[in-house]
Amino acid sequence: MTSLFTRIAILFLPLQAMAEQAVRPSYVPPPPVGVSTGSMVQMVLSLLLVLGAVVLVAWLLKRVNLPQHAAGNLMQIKASVAVGQRERIVLMEVNDTWLVIGVAPGQVSALHTMPKAEVAAMQQTDTQHSSAQHSFTGQSKFQGWLKEILEKRNAR
Repeated sequence: MTSLFTRIAILFLPLQAMAEQAVRPSYVPPPPVGVSTGSMVQMVLSLLLVLGAVVLVAWLLKRVNLPQHAAGNLMQIKASVAVGQRERIVLMEVNDTWLVIGVAPGQVSALHTMPKAEVAAMQQTDTQHSSAQHSFTGQSKFQGWLKEILEKRNAR
């Protein structure tokens, strides 16, 4: 009986050896390596490419929107005076017309309009009066002009 058992065990011995080989992996991956120089260069070049694309798109968008501002030559802000924390009076030139505009948060209203020639005549009279009364320069010239206009308007 033992001889039968021994014979059966000898028959299954090659199968057991094959099973042990199947359990052991034949491929062992190499240990992980740190970041190589080649991958760092590739990563930096990719980043520079993306940043360059962002700059290029921003530049193109600026160029595309440029023609929308072509009307800026027709309208010019000549002077501005703050009359409160958030309120201003602005003198604008539109073609041959001067506009005095009141600007407040959520509201813009025209205070006075006049042809440009009328303003030129007023400036000549203002220079004659300035030597006798007072001299205005820069922003204060506009303030004096506005004060005279308002005084003339209130006198009516």
